[in-house]
Amino acid sequence: MNDAGVPTTPVGANGGGLILPYKGTYPTIGKDVFIAPNATVIGNVSIGANSSVWFNVLIRGDDHWIKIGERTNLQDGTVVHLSKDTAPTFIGSDITIGHGCIIHGCTLEDGCMIGIGAIVLDGAIVEKGAIVGAGAVVPPGKRVPAGEMWAGCPAKKVRDVRPEEFGHLARNATHYCGLGEEYLKMRRALVPGM
Repeated sequence: MNDAGVPTTPVGANGGGLILPYKGTYPTIGKDVFIAPNATVIGNVSIGANSSVWFNVLIRGDDHWIKIGERTNLQDGTVVHLSKDTAPTFIGSDITIGHGCIIHGCTLEDGCMIGIGAIVLDGAIVEKGAIVGAGAVVPPGKRVPAGEMWAGCPAKKVRDVRPEEFGHLARNATHYCGLGEEYLKMRRALVPGM
């Protein structure tokens, strides 16, 4: 800490990842968040309790804010950013974001799912319980309505989400919450004082 009470060294909430300030603003990280050792979280970012930020994820809150809810998982290689002064990024609770996604200046409502390698762009909204398919590109300003699955480039509706898929969305979020807890326990066993 410096004389103003501001941390002078980057620290992770649970000893994980590279946690950096931007213009004096440090990320806020909730209780029992797993952040992989090589993930990076920068600036005006808040992450809710029991979420997980997996290997090689970058969350960069420099020119606006990024908010991530509780029990949300950002899988390996995902990038979360925003647009300067115009498009913050809001990611709700109980969301699964697959490997290698780009989430940029958009809104993801609670309980949706973003498939592997998908891209969601500025001003887009993915509503509760919607699914964006693997490799899809949701263009700026598009709205993916609740209960729909969108795929393709540009993404468009391909069908309604099936009843059994709603159960999968909830199970997947719960699975990753548990997996994050396992990784935290392993880290705490290896690093005294955590």
